Amino acid sequence: MEKVPMLAEGYEKLTADLKVLRAERPLIVDAIEEARAHGDLSENAEYHAAKERQGQVEAQIAEIEDKITRAQIIDPTTLSGDKVVFGATVTLLDENEKPVKYQIVGQTEADAKKGRISYNSPIGRALIGKQVEEEIEVTVPSGDKFYLVDKIEFI
Repeated sequence: MEKVPMLAEGYEKLTADLKVLRAERPLIVDAIEEARAHGDLSENAEYHAAKERQGQVEAQIAEIEDKITRAQIIDPTTLSGDKVVFGATVTLLDENEKPVKYQIVGQTEADAKKGRISYNSPIGRALIGKQVEEEIEVTVPSGDKFYLVDKIEFI
């Protein structure tokens, strides 16, 4: 069983999401019962919508429970070293010497707008194991990008 690396806040978000979904379960059961009371199930859109939602919620619960049981919580402040690893915050210089800062996080925590990229993303995969002054090349939809690793922090 493969571990799923994540930061503590990602783990907390997953557990909060799980709590919300579990709270929705009885509401869905009530909606199904109410729709059933309307009679003929073959043409009952409310019933089919409630059953579909129930399936979606159960699938999401199973997926989140799986991630939680396989979670490997990593605290970046306890890490050190001169190589990019999960949890590291990396400052890169692009071709125009413009700095770009990313933190390497788990898939559930990734948010490029906030500078958090998944270790499985093209840039994340290219960065893992690199050191300061090393160059990386990443193929993105807009073409090839080149970066220089300027700084590695564990914050």
